[in-house]
Amino acid sequence: MIKVDLNCDMGESFGNYVCGLDGAVAPHISSANIACGFHASDPLVMEKTVALCRENGVRAGAQPGFPDLVGFGRRVMEVSTDELRAMVLYQVGALKAFCEAAGLKLQHVKPHGAMYNMAGKDEKMALAICEGIRAVDPSLILLGLSGSKLLSAAEKTGLRAAREVFADRAYEEDGSLVSRKKPGAMIEDEDEAVARVISMVRERKVKAVTGREIPIRADSICLHGDSPQAARFAERIHAALEEAGVTIAPIADVIAG
Repeated sequence: MIKVDLNCDMGESFGNYVCGLDGAVAPHISSANIACGFHASDPLVMEKTVALCRENGVRAGAQPGFPDLVGFGRRVMEVSTDELRAMVLYQVGALKAFCEAAGLKLQHVKPHGAMYNMAGKDEKMALAICEGIRAVDPSLILLGLSGSKLLSAAEKTGLRAAREVFADRAYEEDGSLVSRKKPGAMIEDEDEAVARVISMVRERKVKAVTGREIPIRADSICLHGDSPQAARFAERIHAALEEAGVTIAPIADVIAG
């Protein structure tokens, strides 16, 4: 039996600004990556998003990012490894507190945006992130791009890790995500997104932006909650996976076997 997690970035609103379709997406996913106040969100949004997870039976995860509200955490920042470790510890600790107050256990951590992409190729950054996570709770699961430095860093620091793939992002031949600055970086066609997901989960391969098929492993599939098609994508991908005989389960259950 094939199991896979279906996750979504959530809790990205801030003050009076609403971002994402969290309420519409939540019924179709098994795990949520909740912004922790640096790249998006605020304390009240964090609390409400944790409550939304509880109401829908969705496992909660922390999504720490760079302190860059204006750039939504997608701009490259130069920080020391000590700063990075402390940033992660601070944000994960905050989300963990909201989960505990709501009677939930924090399941995982997924770095956001530029932090995620940079650490995927930079071992020192990846290790600093893992050390920050471990300082909060060594039982937490690191969610990282399939084939990235984040996963090898998790192994070195004794963290459990899960391999993530993207339903709505294009891939380079080296397995990294195509930069959002390039055309074709986002997969906007529903049929294409569904077909790619089934290929990644069942056949363990995906077509890169060059047209070449590359190997890939999927423990968890990510949808972006801030895209206009988020709710529809989530509903269709959930249904397509079930039709293909794939069981949708939280990350902890998937990597447990």
